[in-house]
Amino acid sequence: MIAIVDYGVGNLASVRNAFDHLGYQAHICNDPERALEFERLILPGVGSFGAAMATLVNTGWANSLRKYAATGRPMLGICLGMQLLFDRGEEHGPTPGLGLIGGAVVRLRPSPPNKVPHVGWNNLSRIEPHPVFRGIKQHVDFYFVHSYHCIPDNPDDVIAICNFGGDIVASVASGNVVGMQFHPEKSQPSGLRILKNFVEWNMEC
Repeated sequence: MIAIVDYGVGNLASVRNAFDHLGYQAHICNDPERALEFERLILPGVGSFGAAMATLVNTGWANSLRKYAATGRPMLGICLGMQLLFDRGEEHGPTPGLGLIGGAVVRLRPSPPNKVPHVGWNNLSRIEPHPVFRGIKQHVDFYFVHSYHCIPDNPDDVIAICNFGGDIVASVASGNVVGMQFHPEKSQPSGLRILKNFVEWNMEC
């Protein structure tokens, strides 16, 4: 069964509706003690890095998420959820993240005609062969909403990029942990295909 982490940040209904549409049961979980009961875990999120991390720490979710990742089970961070996977974020001051992927989350720089936040459809390029992107072609559009972006320490963790006045990281993967800066649940058939791939991922890369 799939757990969608409920820590008071994120549009949980749209993520669950996407899995319902695909025919998979996804449970919105607000109890960090139950995390290890699930086979796969989704960490969504909207809002600021610092506030979200404070909530994860105060509710006990931060430790539970680290323990879950250590089991080797598939874990997916979406939008802010992807950013929280990293070591640190600079939004509203330096803040430690979950530390599941090495690197930092920094503010996007406007580059006319691109304005911050980055909102709307953008196409992915340099998609690396990873099971979650099975069947996804180069230069397919996905839906983004963000003002900060991730800079991994290890370039090999990057599995897709997009252009926003320069290349920025759109998706990362490190072992069993995957992140999407875009919203697959709002990205129509291609986004649904990615969620389906995540559910069917047997941990081979």
